[in-house]
Amino acid sequence: MAEAFTIGNGMRITWRRSARARRMTLRVPRDGGPVVLTLPAHVALADGAAFAESKSRWLLQASERRPAPSIVRHGVALPVSGSMLTLTPAAVRVAGIKGEALLLPAARRPAPVVQAFLKHLAMQHLRAACDRHAAALGRSFRAIVLRDTRSRWGSCTSDGRLMFSWRLAMAPPAVLDYVAAHEVAHLRHMDHSPRFWAAVAALMPDYARHRDWLRRHGADLMAWQFRDPAGD
Repeated sequence: MAEAFTIGNGMRITWRRSARARRMTLRVPRDGGPVVLTLPAHVALADGAAFAESKSRWLLQASERRPAPSIVRHGVALPVSGSMLTLTPAAVRVAGIKGEALLLPAARRPAPVVQAFLKHLAMQHLRAACDRHAAALGRSFRAIVLRDTRSRWGSCTSDGRLMFSWRLAMAPPAVLDYVAAHEVAHLRHMDHSPRFWAAVAALMPDYARHRDWLRRHGADLMAWQFRDPAGD
């Protein structure tokens, strides 16, 4: 369990240490979770608490800007590949798109079914995109892993493993494709140097507008809750 403390405005702060961190950072999760304070190995917890206290006004403002949670349940419209589809119970065995509806097995709870559908869709589209971009770059990757990350949409390890948020299945296809291009470009440059961004541009010349879409709308995708509410 993460360790935590409370600052003067009543906000709960969880904290962790990182050997890689060079400075103290505060992150306000987009899913409504507690604020996370990251401390470098040499920084005392008391200094971290003082840092969080000094940012109390900013933390409140950032928390208030978070979108309200969106609950996955029958009848709501949820984004799938950038299009809003109504979650509709039907006499089907597996989830599937029909017109402007995402048909769901009527006898099953909707949240886990929708989550599984999005994971499958994300893997299908990300694998195709990564294969295409890796071939264009002349590189190869070892594996694709899907997670429900909160701080990043994707990552690339030094041994060629690509990680993505399965929530990208809700974004427009070009946005998902940009994130795939971004991580594949790390197979050549494990940094964000000008050479890295040149590699991204070579794979996707108009990447900037898709990156901007994520900055503007990513929090809305993170706001969707796939835990079944009681009584649904």
